[in-house]
Amino acid sequence: MSLYPPRRLGLQLLFLAAVALVAYAPSLTIPLIADDYPNLSQARIYGSPAGSGTLLHDAQFRLRATSYWAMYGLWRAAGLTPPVYHSASLALHIANTWLVLFLAAAWPRMRPAAFWAAAFFAVHEGHQEAVMWFSAINELLMFLFGMASLWCWKSAPDGTRPAWRKELAGVVLFALALLSKETAIFLLPLFLLAVEPEQWRRRLPRLAPHVVLVLLALASIAQSRSNSFRFNDGSFSLHAPFWLTWPHSFARLLWIWGWPAVLVLFVSGDRRFRRGALAALAWMGIALVPYSFLTYSTQIPSRQVYLASAGLALLVGLALAQYERRRMAGVVLALMLLHNTVYLWTKKRAQFVERAAPTDQLIGFVRRTPGAIWMQCFPLPPIVAEEAVRLATGRSPSDLVWSAGTARERSAPAFCFSSKR
Repeated sequence: MSLYPPRRLGLQLLFLAAVALVAYAPSLTIPLIADDYPNLSQARIYGSPAGSGTLLHDAQFRLRATSYWAMYGLWRAAGLTPPVYHSASLALHIANTWLVLFLAAAWPRMRPAAFWAAAFFAVHEGHQEAVMWFSAINELLMFLFGMASLWCWKSAPDGTRPAWRKELAGVVLFALALLSKETAIFLLPLFLLAVEPEQWRRRLPRLAPHVVLVLLALASIAQSRSNSFRFNDGSFSLHAPFWLTWPHSFARLLWIWGWPAVLVLFVSGDRRFRRGALAALAWMGIALVPYSFLTYSTQIPSRQVYLASAGLALLVGLALAQYERRRMAGVVLALMLLHNTVYLWTKKRAQFVERAAPTDQLIGFVRRTPGAIWMQCFPLPPIVAEEAVRLATGRSPSDLVWSAGTARERSAPAFCFSSKR
C-alpha cells in the first residue's frame, strides 16, 4: 500500500470501518437463527482440540474446519451470546473490506478504484446474508484467507528474500481458505485473472503450491461425495439448470448500481478503465459458477455472492474513479451508502428478525415452562428446536414431544407449542 501516505491510509481504513459498522449495526441486535444452533452444537465437538483429529479425517466437514474453530472459540469465550457472534461476523466483514482496498491498490488496472470499491463493498446490501447470518461465517472466512493470500501473491516483488516470505504466508493463507469452504477452489482462477499479461511467465510458476492444494481439496470433495449432505439432500446437482441460474444471478447482482456502472464504463467511459471493467465482470462470473448448480432455485442466495460482490465493487469503483476530480464521485458514493444503509436497517433487519422468531420464541417458552413441551407445528427441522433448547436453556431435547407429522410441516405459516398435559 505504498501508493498511499500512512496518514491518508489510516483515515481511509477508519472511514471504511465506520461505514461498514453503521450499515450493518442492525445485525448486532438479531437473535441467532435456525441453523446457528445445530452448527454451534457440532462445533463444540469438531472445533475443540480433542476433536481436531476427527474433523480433519472427515472428508465432508474438514473443508469447513475454520468455521468450526471460530465457532468453538466464540462458544468458549461467550457461551450463547448472540451479539458476540454477530460482532465476530461484522469484524470479519470490516477486515474483508480493508482487503478489497489493499488488493485493488496492488492491482494496477484496479488501483484508481481502490477506495471507491472498498467503500461500496463495505455497505453493499446484496451480500447481506453473509454478514447478518452467523452460520454464513464460512463465506467471510473463505474471503478473508483467500483475498489475503491473493494480496500476498500479488504484491510480493520478484526475486527478493522478503517476497518469498510473503508468498509462503500466502500459501498458508490459501490452505486456510480451502479449509473454510469447498468453493474456495474457485479462488485459483481469480489468481490467474489478477495476473498482468506481461507477468505471466514470472508469476504462473509461483502458483504451483496453490495448484497442489486445490488438487488435494478436489480429492477431498470427491472422497466425500457418497455421504455429503450437499450431494445427497437434493439441493445441489451437476444436472441442475445452471444455464438459467448463472445469468439470472449475474444480472441480479448487477442491480441496482452495477448496471449504471456498466453503462458509464462501456458507453461514455474512459478507455483506460475498460480492461479493468472486463476483469471485474469476469471476477463476478467466475465467483458465481460453483453456486450455479442449485436445484431449488435459479437465484443464488445472497450469502453465496459475497466473493462475487467484490468484483461488483471493483466495477462500481472504476466507474466512480472516472469522476473523482469532478467531486461527482463523492456525491454518488454518498447516495449509494445511504441507499444500502437504509435498506439494511429497515427491510433486511425485519426479515432476519422474522427468521429468528421461531427458535427465539421457543427458547423463551421453554425457559418459562417446566416439564415436557408439546410441539405441534414448528416450521423448522426438529434438530433446530432440539439444539436451540439444549444450548440456550440447558434442558434435554427429550423434553420436546413431537406430534405426528410435525417434522414435515416446514411450510406452516405459524409455529405452536404448549406445555404437555
